[in-house]
Amino acid sequence: MVNDLKLIRSSLFTFGSMTKKERYEIILDYFKKHRPFAETELVYTSPYELLVAVILSAQCTDKRVNLVTPEFFKVFPDAKTLAKYSSEEVFPFIKSISYPNNKARHLVGMAQVLQNEFNGVVPSDVDELQKLPGVGRKTANVIASVVYNMPAMAVDTHVFRVSERLGLTSNAKNPLQAERQLVKNIPEELIPLAHHWLILHGRYVCIARKPKCSECGLTTACKYYNRTVSKPKKSAN
Repeated sequence: MVNDLKLIRSSLFTFGSMTKKERYEIILDYFKKHRPFAETELVYTSPYELLVAVILSAQCTDKRVNLVTPEFFKVFPDAKTLAKYSSEEVFPFIKSISYPNNKARHLVGMAQVLQNEFNGVVPSDVDELQKLPGVGRKTANVIASVVYNMPAMAVDTHVFRVSERLGLTSNAKNPLQAERQLVKNIPEELIPLAHHWLILHGRYVCIARKPKCSECGLTTACKYYNRTVSKPKKSAN
């Protein structure tokens, strides 16, 4: 009932009068109502499997990764096993993934460091995660958020694009700046969910080349829509 009232209230705002706080409230309330459950589309059964899948997903679709990982995990079920192999031996299992040579090296290196320095246990700390080959800040935040439910905001291309279009971030020049703005304004307990909300919205509605604004329930609060799509076109005369 409270969420419904907030969504009704949002329709009374004009975009120009809306504060950033109000925009965040409207957008988060919308997602809470329409997508209360959101999770990664990568298929995994353990922290190790998710870590492998996220490394493979860089510049590759989750759908493609999910086609590759079942056979991969049969042969390399844990870090201890994977660490014993060479990248050349790993390559055939991921050759259909983008940048397979680099990712094969990263996976073997990740497994070796994970086994030698962390006893095979995927750490929860973002800084420690980034000690693993192939794990940058985005991947580390995904693991911390998805596996350990920590308030870490992973900013991939979808999150970066959607948060800027909606007006949740402003003038962010890189993912780290966007991350800091989002974490500052989203309630801590919602950050793990918000990460998935923004990714899925970017994947299926606010797509890169031609966002589906006619299908979006966030147009009232969206900076892109109100400044670009709904703006009256000037007459040619």
